[in-house]
Amino acid sequence: MCVVEVKGARKLMAACATPVSDGMEVLTESDRVINARREILRLLIANHDLRCLTCERNGDCRLQDYCYRYKVEDTPYKGEVIEYPIDTNNPFFIRDYSKCIRCGKCVTVCAEINGAYVYDFMHRGFETKVTSAYDDTLQETTCTFCGMCVNVCPVAALVEKSTLWAGRPWEIKKVTTTCPYCGVGCQLKLKVKDNRIIGVAADRSGPNLGDLCSKGQFGWDYVHSPDRLTDPLVKRNGKFIKVSWDEALNYVAARFKDILNEWGGRAFAGLSSAKCTNEENYLFQKFMRSILQTNNIDHCARL
Repeated sequence: MCVVEVKGARKLMAACATPVSDGMEVLTESDRVINARREILRLLIANHDLRCLTCERNGDCRLQDYCYRYKVEDTPYKGEVIEYPIDTNNPFFIRDYSKCIRCGKCVTVCAEINGAYVYDFMHRGFETKVTSAYDDTLQETTCTFCGMCVNVCPVAALVEKSTLWAGRPWEIKKVTTTCPYCGVGCQLKLKVKDNRIIGVAADRSGPNLGDLCSKGQFGWDYVHSPDRLTDPLVKRNGKFIKVSWDEALNYVAARFKDILNEWGGRAFAGLSSAKCTNEENYLFQKFMRSILQTNNIDHCARL
């Protein structure tokens, strides 16, 4: 799809691989280019699962977008179609090769950004397939389940399991936030529907350029755990009862003050978390040293 016309050149050139030279005149939307892109799209959809109505990427699919842009409704290339079984072996995302357009984006991001080199092209011609070595399951490869491949896939060949039947792309709100798993502070976008998180999208504007580890990409399900506390609790008569934040904070401050006056700072110790941001950990140690007058501070830097 990235073909362009360079004046004076016999054939169309791939914009992603053609070096720039002095005096080069490039046409990106000439009749020749548009006709070539239409033909490429017809070839792509000739061997593509076109059940768009129930596809998870319907409304957020680059193949769909380009077919609409270049007015491609059908393909003249009728014939054999390869149907692959859907791979659901890993716990995080599905691999539906019947929808793969062999763009190679997952191959590139896995090799050049992650460095895991999980994906590559197997076979040739009509039989070409993007998969792992020996077509093994991802658990048998060097895959770290970072989800980078899922985030760059332009179609529904790679889809998070958590988003299946959870909502259409236009129903989902994306909320920018910071990953809570470690002090690196990667930025990400939460996919939210009906006030519930259903997945994570890459935030290319963040300092991590949208690249995450497996924890940031798939480890968010604890947010909706029924075991999480939802209100401050104070123990009275041997039982925890719900109180307001003001009441809880006032209670803690009063107890801190009483202990500090009676025993001094040596009675306090603080243990911080690797899930806090660097800024939160800085404030924590500042509070312990300045207010509670203690150097008894430790930190768990493991996840």
